[in-house]
Amino acid sequence: MDQHVKPRKPVILLNIDSLMPEPLEVAVQTGKAPALKFLMENGSYISNVVSSFPTMSVTIDSSLLTGTYADQHQIPGLNWFDDSKKEIINYGTGFRETNKSGLKKTVHNMLYRLNNEHLSSHVRTLYEELADRGIQSASINSFVYRGNTPQKLQVPGLLRGFTRFKDDQWTAEATSIFSLGVFSKLRKRSVATQIAAGNYKYTARELRHLIRRNKLPGFTFCIFQDLDFRIHFKGPMDIKGIAKIDRQIQKTLNLYPSWEEALNRNVWMVMGDNGHAPMGSRYRDFVIDLRKILKKYRIARIQRPIRKKDQIVLSVNQRMAYVYILDDTLPLLTVAGQLMKDSRIDIIAWKSGDGIRIESGMREGSLHYSPGGEYSDMYQQTWHMRGNPELLDVTLSSDNKIAYGDYPDGLARIYGALHSQPGRFIVVNAKPGCEFKAQSTPFHLGGAAHGSLHKQETLVPLVIAGTAIKPQYPRLVDMKSFLLDLLDRCK
Repeated sequence: MDQHVKPRKPVILLNIDSLMPEPLEVAVQTGKAPALKFLMENGSYISNVVSSFPTMSVTIDSSLLTGTYADQHQIPGLNWFDDSKKEIINYGTGFRETNKSGLKKTVHNMLYRLNNEHLSSHVRTLYEELADRGIQSASINSFVYRGNTPQKLQVPGLLRGFTRFKDDQWTAEATSIFSLGVFSKLRKRSVATQIAAGNYKYTARELRHLIRRNKLPGFTFCIFQDLDFRIHFKGPMDIKGIAKIDRQIQKTLNLYPSWEEALNRNVWMVMGDNGHAPMGSRYRDFVIDLRKILKKYRIARIQRPIRKKDQIVLSVNQRMAYVYILDDTLPLLTVAGQLMKDSRIDIIAWKSGDGIRIESGMREGSLHYSPGGEYSDMYQQTWHMRGNPELLDVTLSSDNKIAYGDYPDGLARIYGALHSQPGRFIVVNAKPGCEFKAQSTPFHLGGAAHGSLHKQETLVPLVIAGTAIKPQYPRLVDMKSFLLDLLDRCK
């Protein structure tokens, strides 16, 4: 351990999947979340941090850990199509869809290929950069884990039949301290629940294990996943799930002589990764079946290899989707024209020339934009724009400043998704209350869903306690540079 730099104040980042500002504030105000209340009252609270796009966990965590949008880290979503290999990539969207696309393939994608093949080698993760500075990291329950320490992942006997690994273990480049459910455990006798990945109690116990043994590295990233599952079915204002996770945070803070002492010894952060949009309850009104809209074309089926005669591949990420056009004789504009007939699709976007073209099923006109123009936004990004900015709810001031409305940082985030992979494809975004469906896609009538560009799913909370330093901009894509700066100052 002598060669490692131990920061004066180790940083602990707790990512509560689908934690949203409003239910968090209600839980705190009604006494249901005393630990979160303590951290908020003794630190900084930012309620409007901009997530990545699509607002799906693997893309978001990749943005958080690389400091880039999908155009650079190249993880387009939970479900996408690899045009270079003519292969549908699914990291686990829902049992029926996953089963049809191949359970073994999906597990292999999520546990291995995501980090070792798909996450771009042209970007460096926070873990890799910290290791260069001699600072160790821990990753607990995150499927995006790429570091530079070889770690053995164990496949239990019961699961071996569901994976493509020939042996009972394999090696991946991960963090120096690494925990991922049954595949890699810090506490050897522990039992991981929730389909082999650890649930919220498991995550907290692994963290407490490090604290008790004085083994906290410079940076620890923990993911609590259970809240997302509850909200899909119970709706966005589920407070009970927040209260359950808060009890685990209380137990963790209780390991110190006082909660104040926990802040003296460590920097504590709590964040959400995406929000949820409440879903309507009538299938006919709120589920947008892309197969019906595009029924005149030959759509690839997920349970078989792509055929030469297939014209279109559909990859749905709940409230957004990628529509891939394999037939070179089929113009993107023709397919977009079919999509524009559905008034529930608020954004239809594709690459056009050196920029992006935006159409809508809800609004008139079109918009074309590209980077590096006369307009600038609050993130110091510059854009060239012509057409109707209302399609992205963008307001342009007389001094060429851009203000975002319903789609925060929408220009950069759409640009990121459309440059996240090769091939000819269209990005579609559903209006609030609606979500997309293709073959065997899970949907959430009467519950909640995410994936889209809309602010409901985009704006997430961030609590920072134990330091007065804050990110330059309230965006998850700026968290990596913020954490590197913070850990440099804590040396």
